[in-house]
Amino acid sequence: MRFDHIQEWGQSVKLICTVEVRNRMGLHTRPAIAIVKLLQNCNSMVHFTHQEETVDAKSVLNLLMLAAAKNAQITISIDGSDADLTMEKLVQAFANKFGE
Repeated sequence: MRFDHIQEWGQSVKLICTVEVRNRMGLHTRPAIAIVKLLQNCNSMVHFTHQEETVDAKSVLNLLMLAAAKNAQITISIDGSDADLTMEKLVQAFANKFGE
């Protein structure tokens, strides 16, 4: 996996990576719910950015507000102690189209 940007402060790490929405219907309710469930036990702060709109990725409503269609580019920013594991899970989920 290639990160766009990495910053480290002691045990805290900030990772930034851009992914593509591959789902036919874009980032709709089912993938948004899957993302929130994936982030339930995450200790890091996770933000998604699409077209200059940045939201907290731990909220289904926030994710839906992005209105990200198929092939949209989303920048994931994760800041915290479990950033690497969380980013790996998110990138994998996007690559697998959330099981669709």
